[in-house]
Amino acid sequence: MNGIRAWYKKGLLEWLKTESPDIFCVQETKAHPDQLPEDLLNIEGYTSYFDHSKTKKGYSGVAVWTKIKPVKVEYGLGVEALDQEGRFLALHFSKKELGKDVVFMNTYFPNGGGGPVRLQYKLEYYDAYLKYANKLRKTGKEIIFCGDVNTAHTEIDLARPKENEDNTGFLPIERAWLDKVVKAGYVDIFRHFYPTKKEAYTYWDMYTHARDRNVGWRIDYFFLSPDLVKKTKKTGILDEVYGSDHCPIFLELELPL
Repeated sequence: MNGIRAWYKKGLLEWLKTESPDIFCVQETKAHPDQLPEDLLNIEGYTSYFDHSKTKKGYSGVAVWTKIKPVKVEYGLGVEALDQEGRFLALHFSKKELGKDVVFMNTYFPNGGGGPVRLQYKLEYYDAYLKYANKLRKTGKEIIFCGDVNTAHTEIDLARPKENEDNTGFLPIERAWLDKVVKAGYVDIFRHFYPTKKEAYTYWDMYTHARDRNVGWRIDYFFLSPDLVKKTKKTGILDEVYGSDHCPIFLELELPL
């Protein structure tokens, strides 16, 4: 995205006040917390959490604002080599807050562009992430993970699949990881509700003005562990919301879970 400071200048706080989500997640913030204005850093009614790049400012980063207080927050996957770019927050909620023990993970997955080294980094991150999620599930936790996965899963998830077969974001090896996620039991909740819906995208290239023509990619997802699917009231893509090269997606759950 353009970075959270750019969206802030285009009316983020006004939009957030109108929508009033219980949990609001951003990926690719491109900012350390000390670079954010006070009214964005501490939005009224929310507690905020940030994971930012440890190597350079203005790069990567994720943030969560939540009205529901977590019992624990984890920053990073616990793998030092993968945790330097500020890509991961896990908020742990107990039965008292949500009705079940739930871990909500907000993640900005690496882009595989830039050569073999970055693609390898992305694949290593993918593997470590799934291992992390599966370990939590084995302890009885329900899982919600959301974020910019930086890969379109199937041909229906991008406007020009044939032209992108050899491009990162649609490589067979990247898509195979999403197959693993589904095989492990996580549900792509958008496709659960809309299995055949076409032209439903969350990202458009800015330089080619692709959004004007809806030449896009669906690379932002909510994945849920199976028991949460029946508690899902609705989900969708807010493609009328501007401010970035991505648009928001949403998930509405019935509480208590």
